[in-house]
Amino acid sequence: MTYEEVRSPFDPAGADRPGKVIALHLNYPSRIAQRGRTPAQPSYFVKPSTSVSASGTPIERPAGTELLAFEGEIALVIGQTARGVAQDGAWAYVRSVTAANDFGVYDLRYADKGSNLRSKGGDGFTPLGPALIDARTVDPAALRIRTWVDGELVQDDTTGTLVFPFEQLVADLSQLITLEPGDVILTGTPAGSSVVLPGQTVEVEVDAPDAAGTPSTGRLVTHVVEGASRPGAFGAGPKIDDLQRAEAWGSPEAAGLEPAWQLTEERRTKLASVATATLSSQLRKLGFDDVSIDGVRPTHPGEKMIGRARTLRFIPARSDLFASHGGGYNAQKRAFDGLNPGDVLVIEARGESGTGTVGDILALRAQVRGAAGIVTDGGIRDIAAVSALGIPAYSQGGHPAVLGRRHVPWDVDVTIACGGAAVQPGDVIVGDDDGVLVIPPHLVDEVVDAAIVQEREEEFIAARVAEGESVDGLYPMNAAWKARFAEQAANEQPTNEQATNDQTEATRDGE
Repeated sequence: MTYEEVRSPFDPAGADRPGKVIALHLNYPSRIAQRGRTPAQPSYFVKPSTSVSASGTPIERPAGTELLAFEGEIALVIGQTARGVAQDGAWAYVRSVTAANDFGVYDLRYADKGSNLRSKGGDGFTPLGPALIDARTVDPAALRIRTWVDGELVQDDTTGTLVFPFEQLVADLSQLITLEPGDVILTGTPAGSSVVLPGQTVEVEVDAPDAAGTPSTGRLVTHVVEGASRPGAFGAGPKIDDLQRAEAWGSPEAAGLEPAWQLTEERRTKLASVATATLSSQLRKLGFDDVSIDGVRPTHPGEKMIGRARTLRFIPARSDLFASHGGGYNAQKRAFDGLNPGDVLVIEARGESGTGTVGDILALRAQVRGAAGIVTDGGIRDIAAVSALGIPAYSQGGHPAVLGRRHVPWDVDVTIACGGAAVQPGDVIVGDDDGVLVIPPHLVDEVVDAAIVQEREEEFIAARVAEGESVDGLYPMNAAWKARFAEQAANEQPTNEQATNDQTEATRDGE
């Protein structure tokens, strides 16, 4: 395959090399969903100017490493000195926009403790170019970023929904750091980043599809080659584990690992078919008698709630802590903004019912995000409005007070206590009129299959009681009754031939 190089006077590896390169950790909602955490504020790291290279320059995967990952990004090139600028005028300090590739070696990530110096600071690890787009000609919220690997499109996103707009980044950095002409800000990567191997080619392009003339940077081309130098002779060497493999590739499946446990539709259907009371009985048989969230009542009686736990933790109110953590984009807002379809937000409120922990606006946000439910061992504000929404919620009841009366929003996605139960992010949450259970994912299949059998047995027992049988020896069933149940179950089970014939008839009838 041949790649057409786009030539430009812009030479980031030569006279146009930036004085500093500042990179943002997370910004695109698609990437944030992959990482499973929503940042409260922008956070950054610095890349050496020697990491900058031009389009067409090969990148070396260091010898002895496995996980060289690309990240297609939009780069902002500063045009005039910026120090202490306001957000509403910050875009005027950006001279141009270009394409970037924020390469990193996950094998060295452990050694950096967040600085990314060794993992992302290698020579040639920040290709820029090939052409510049005049910032004055484009809307910063209407840019598009696309990345190809060996000609296949793997990243495609826009700047319309960024968590941190470009103007905010310039203003934020300029409060403490003087941004000088030629400095570069890397603005985050969307979902789709993954590992590339020697022999592969990565291309990144930034354009403005809706702007006059459809300005474009052209494709920033980087060929991956095997390096001869192995890091670690005088310090930390390559070291990886399955977590780094999964994050570098983008998922455990892409990394060739055992797939992460999923709450599949089949598992949801099975859980929906049995009561929490039955699930609780089976959990108790396995020694889990402390997994019910006690004291909460549903806003939607008769409706089942099933999902994976996301967590929010409140600490007791204290004026100085509320002043520092209660306002702005606090933990409570981040928790609701970070919900994904099928999540259940579980809130630790220490059983304090004397204030609300969620109101109608945030509950609506959860519903819009596709969450499966909300559980709090505190109160709900605007409970009538929350009850009218389509999302189920469990709480100790309504209370009119606002958040600061009893609580300070503190942590998200940490292990919490709710209604006397320990809850970890990813636990399976099941709720109905009897209450709410927390099921560790590795127990779900065993517990739900046993619960289905138990409910069939209980249906048999109830039918016999309705016929006038005594419960003595029937509930629980003795050997004789178990034999009768087994016989009935065998008679009710269709043979394979019958099941096939039934399916054939259904197909013939157009079902």
